[in-house]
Amino acid sequence: MAKLVAVVDDDISVRRSLDRLIRTVRLDVSVFATADEFLASDHRRKVDCLILDVCLPGMSGIELHRHLLASRFDVPVIFITAHESDDRARSEAASDWTVAYFTKPFCGDELLDAVGMALKWKSGDQRNY
Repeated sequence: MAKLVAVVDDDISVRRSLDRLIRTVRLDVSVFATADEFLASDHRRKVDCLILDVCLPGMSGIELHRHLLASRFDVPVIFITAHESDDRARSEAASDWTVAYFTKPFCGDELLDAVGMALKWKSGDQRNY
């Protein structure tokens, strides 16, 4: 059974391109436009890695991550953002479950490396990257 990566980004072109990119390495992908859409999905409990846009309409990616942590839903997260020098967001995104933080546009190979790292994590073996 392939691992499942979920992408939450309000930009349809980003969702489409990440869907295609991640499928090239034979992983399953589910894409969502908002945090609420992700939370309402059946895929929520099956996700092995979560790629979150920092700035989303409604609940932000950082707020979604905090919500999941508070719910004891521990999943490795990769943050992506179009806001280049937002040090505050970067520090707010940091947690034991944060694997990487990328600024758009980013290198697809680097993102896939981060996804691979996230999928190798085991409970109790999390490290901030």
